[in-house]
Amino acid sequence: MPRPILEFWYDFASTYSYLTAMRIEAAAEEAGVGLLWRPFLLGPIFSAQGWTSSPFNLFPGKGRYMWRDMEREAARLNIPFVKPDPFPQNSLLAARVALLGGDAGWTPAFTRAIFTAEFGKGRNIGDPVLLTEILTGLGQDPKAVLSEAESEANKMRLRRMSEEAQSRGIFGAPTFFAEDGEMFWGNDRLERALEWAVARAHRSELPV
Repeated sequence: MPRPILEFWYDFASTYSYLTAMRIEAAAEEAGVGLLWRPFLLGPIFSAQGWTSSPFNLFPGKGRYMWRDMEREAARLNIPFVKPDPFPQNSLLAARVALLGGDAGWTPAFTRAIFTAEFGKGRNIGDPVLLTEILTGLGQDPKAVLSEAESEANKMRLRRMSEEAQSRGIFGAPTFFAEDGEMFWGNDRLERALEWAVARAHRSELPV
């Protein structure tokens, strides 16, 4: 039988999406679940709520807790962590590029590289020079990829992704959807989302 599928929705500016991106493949493989990588933008969702920045900036107490929590969790996962400046980063171009790698299969590797550069090294993910370095390292043609990423067709594709996120009730990242539409939010809900995806898949195999 085919593996159950879990959708992984993430924004490159999202701190907790970084933690998830660095561990989700191993966790999904262990659970026997396939992944759909869904880069999108949280900005329009925040704007719809009247927010002009990340809630971690708008609510200082929440922000202080988040940064300390990120330090703890990154240390627990044994991955590097640097607070980027500024925060949040401009994730628009990175998201446009990530969409292009879905069919070719390099979106997961690109995603990990972007997150590592941003939250592991403190680099600016809006800089085309950084994206060029990463794409080159993945064996891609940076000039061709960046040109296609900025095409009107791809811009529209990302807008549709953000609209879909809003229509499905996404309010933060990371967010996961099982095949039955059940939604889970947050890095700390990854294991529960995987368990749900497996359980629902097994249930659908039972004879009626």
